[in-house]
Amino acid sequence: MEKAFNYQDFWCLLGARSRGCLEIYKMTHSEKIYIGLCALFSIIMVIGNLIYQKFVSLYILPFHTFELSVGVIFYPLTFLITDLITEFYGKAKAQFCVRLAICMSMIAAFIIMGMDFLPATPWSNIDNATFHRFFGMYNVAFMGSMIACYTSQALDITLYLWIRRLTKGKYLWMRNNGSTAFSLLIDTTIVISFMTIFGILSKEQMIPLILNSYSFKLFFTICSTPLFYLCVHLIRSFTRHETT
Repeated sequence: MEKAFNYQDFWCLLGARSRGCLEIYKMTHSEKIYIGLCALFSIIMVIGNLIYQKFVSLYILPFHTFELSVGVIFYPLTFLITDLITEFYGKAKAQFCVRLAICMSMIAAFIIMGMDFLPATPWSNIDNATFHRFFGMYNVAFMGSMIACYTSQALDITLYLWIRRLTKGKYLWMRNNGSTAFSLLIDTTIVISFMTIFGILSKEQMIPLILNSYSFKLFFTICSTPLFYLCVHLIRSFTRHETT
């Protein structure tokens, strides 16, 4: 039987702020956290693809200097985010978060490609050549990044759940670091190999960059273990009295 038209729902959709509307559309803490995690994941993905052409040296360890793209620096957080979503919301919602980020990156790629075709004015601070130099290869980076992201994140989610079953829900650090460590190696190898094939990076740079990028990501992941525990504690605290 078709549901009768409800005028209260209509006014709520128009933005009415009545008590009834607030009750209908009130979001739980769990929903807010999930949306926030998805948004953060997408932001890191899009920004990482935009700034990847700048390479830096990080003197973090006394015995080793990391030479890597600035787009890599916060990228390991995407695996922390999917691990959190997998832990609290399950495999399906973690996969949706990854697909959403890929869609957001596709939108950004199409916008940038369109802006690259538009001619600059004579008085523009950034001329056509400069704009194309920095953003013209975005689509190549985007393709490599999306292939690497989809493959490695799918692997990370699967490994995380497998380790959780294997350890019977114990050793949170093991499933976080174990799944991420292997998935990051796959991700790093795919994206740097892809950019080498398309001439963005030289063949001589490929192996050193894979080693440097992966070692930094692994170092970042291990150091962010307390952050993962803190996030788990906070999410449990905020959602303790909610039923799903």
